Amino acid sequence: MTENDYLLAWAAYGVAALGCLLVWFRLTGWMWRWLREPLRVLVAVLLLTPTIVDPAKDQFAPAIAITALDLMFKVGNNAWKAALDLTMYTIIAFGLYLAFAGIRWPIERRIKARRAADEDARQADGEPTLREVIQGRADEADSRYDANGDRRLRIEPRL
Repeated sequence: MTENDYLLAWAAYGVAALGCLLVWFRLTGWMWRWLREPLRVLVAVLLLTPTIVDPAKDQFAPAIAITALDLMFKVGNNAWKAALDLTMYTIIAFGLYLAFAGIRWPIERRIKARRAADEDARQADGEPTLREVIQGRADEADSRYDANGDRRLRIEPRL
């Protein structure tokens, strides 16, 4: 296999792996977030982990393919190296994911609390929102006049 064929094979595998990853993202889109994200990380690691095949030539191959082919045809001893590479990259990926989720979790809780406080303030204000006026749920509130008794020409949306 020439260098050009090697690079062409990796390019074809990369495109196919990204296609499979996109399909997996679509298949897991309906799941609960804290289950969906680790499954996506696991499949990304399985598809994108390389392992060395020939140390003399510095040639790599997908670890999942090497493991499957070595176990299926019972040839070579690269299955153990590929399985170790998969395990190592999985531990690293899940460690990074846990760090990311640990940083993201308190930030999202703070944002959710701020939104709830804004919603409570909006409800306490008594003035209907534009959505309520359009849907007809603000019949009791006359929003055509402001606090000074002046006529308003439009209702300002709240952000």
